Amino acid sequence: MDFGGWDMPLHYGSQLDEHHRVRRVAGVFDVSHMTVVDFADPDPTRALLRHLLANDVARLYPGKALYTCMLNEAGGVIDDLIVYDRGETGYRLVLNAATRDKDLTWIAPHAERFGAAWRERDDLAMLAVQGPEALARLESVLGADTLTAVRALKPFHALETDHGFIARTGYTGEDGVEILPSAATVPELWDQIVAAGVAPCGLGARDTLRLEAGMNLYGRDMDETTTPLVSGLGWTVAWEPAERDFIGRAALERQRATGAPQTFVGLVLEERGVLRGHQHVFDDGREIGQITSGTFSPTLNRAIALARVDTGVGARCQVEIRGKRLPARVVKPPFVRHGRALIE
Repeated sequence: MDFGGWDMPLHYGSQLDEHHRVRRVAGVFDVSHMTVVDFADPDPTRALLRHLLANDVARLYPGKALYTCMLNEAGGVIDDLIVYDRGETGYRLVLNAATRDKDLTWIAPHAERFGAAWRERDDLAMLAVQGPEALARLESVLGADTLTAVRALKPFHALETDHGFIARTGYTGEDGVEILPSAATVPELWDQIVAAGVAPCGLGARDTLRLEAGMNLYGRDMDETTTPLVSGLGWTVAWEPAERDFIGRAALERQRATGAPQTFVGLVLEERGVLRGHQHVFDDGREIGQITSGTFSPTLNRAIALARVDTGVGARCQVEIRGKRLPARVVKPPFVRHGRALIE
């Protein structure tokens, strides 16, 4: 299927089997469509990113990563991304594929103003290997020494290896790594990983896994019309130090002062049915919001969703599905993490 101009696999045979394989063993995703941008000079780049991003890269140190949003002046989310501190080598940003053009158009003039040189790394590929046995399966591929160094990494840390840049980050709620090898070597690496007993997985399983893990998807759960404060991403905004004037800060401070009109919640359907994006949510006959992402959870064997609803929502609500309003329970995401159900 087309995704951001890329031909992407929806599945390699069974989306359901791929989902369970990641939760129980390990799966590999070809996510080479992600946009990788490198900034070579640490000092001007640090100043740029402290202005450009809602989270604060001053919290980073070499090898550390953080998740953040890039905002417009109104506080709307242009994109969500990960920043890696590579020490003297500079910083690496991993952006979404579907937002590539607008992201780079937004970044370019700001980078020029700060004197921060950058380049898109279309010479790199990206594989995500996720699951409770991901690291064990990779030993025969990466070698014992490299795997020992990878195992020593804490979550949201990365290192440079002979196999490429390896980060303890992911999008499934499971253990694993994201590997950025050269595009020239990635076919061979993919074959080696699959030969080690790691199941190839497509976009379908990636979506159900990330939703179970309570992770946002750009364009569904947030966009330029929504702020982090109404998208469950308030934790990604670094308010201190108060003098850091990042783009969108004034708008976010106004919304924080008056109280966000909406909140981001998880929903669990209490009857048979499937929750989907754009379905309307009700409370005692009054519409209070919409589902942003919904699916049938293979791990929980029930329908789950993320939804943006009026602040102050109670423990129960109703979702309109094909003209009927079915009862749902309001919960705090994530639904599943490290293979374990976090809701009853």
